[in-house]
Order: sequence, then structure tokens, then C-alpha cells
Amino acid sequence: MAEQIEEKIEEKLEEKGMECCHCHQKATPRSEKEKKQLQNRLSRMAGQLNGISRMLEENRYCGDILTQVAAVESALQAFGYAILKEHMETCVVEEIRKGNTAIVEEAVDLVKKLK
Repeated sequence: MAEQIEEKIEEKLEEKGMECCHCHQKATPRSEKEKKQLQNRLSRMAGQLNGISRMLEENRYCGDILTQVAAVESALQAFGYAILKEHMETCVVEEIRKGNTAIVEEAVDLVKKLK
């Protein structure tokens, strides 16, 4: 049943001159070291956000809070670029090798989202 649904979706996409990108159904293999590094970065950002919350509770100076907001934004942006780089080097390269050039459009859309 699932195969029939997938075939129908692919047929509809082909009718519209589009290809189906299955990248969203895949998992990106990451080593335990890579996962730990990414989790550590997220934990630091969560700590920074909690710090901002405490600063608000303490009625700290707006400039100090904004400095911390900028730090979190910068850290999140760097995290996003690290994930994007990994995606380009793994998922995108793999799909292009398979002949799926539609992945390029998806990658461009992802870059736009990170702007």
C-alpha cells in the first residue's frame, strides 16, 4: 500500500516536471564524537538562553542582555552552518552521485533559510 502511494506521488511530481527528493527520509550517519560535539554546542546555547532569562529576572541592563542575545544568535548561526556543511558533504553529494539533481534546489533553499 505504501509503495503504491509513493508511486502515485512520484507520478504526480513527474507530471509537473519535478523529481521526488527522499533525503528527508534518511538519517545522516554521525559518529558518537560528532553527535557529542553538536549536543555540547546546543547545551551551551541553552545555557546562554537560561542566562538571558535570569538577566531579565534580575532586571539587568538592556545592553548586557542584548550582548548575550547576539552571542546566542551567533552560536546558533554557526551551528546551522556546521549542519549545512555536513549536509552538503554527505546527503547532497550522495544524491548527486545517484543522479538526483533536484537535491541542489533543496540545498539552495536551505542556504536561504539560514540567511
